[in-house]
Amino acid sequence: MAWIVLIFAGLFEMIGITFLNAFVNTQRKLALLGLIGSFTLSFIALSMAMDQLPMSTAYAVWTGIGAVGGTVLGMILYKESKDIKRIACIAVILGSTIGLKLLS
Repeated sequence: MAWIVLIFAGLFEMIGITFLNAFVNTQRKLALLGLIGSFTLSFIALSMAMDQLPMSTAYAVWTGIGAVGGTVLGMILYKESKDIKRIACIAVILGSTIGLKLLS
């Protein structure tokens, strides 16, 4: 169950980053509310997952999901570079995150 909660924490992190970008670009209050709400849910879920998972593993997986998700969302939504080197780096982060799950 803690792993599922941790995945949701990472997904809320991704959503929060998307709202952060929207707020920076538009300064709209709705984007700010989405940012605050998403990060609040992300931190709550992360703290719940850390009740059962080691802090180092939970934090690394949470940041991995956020980093990979944020990068992929940037490529899809904001037409950021899809260079093969960026994709290779994403694969390394994703592989490391999965490795931490398998070793925990």
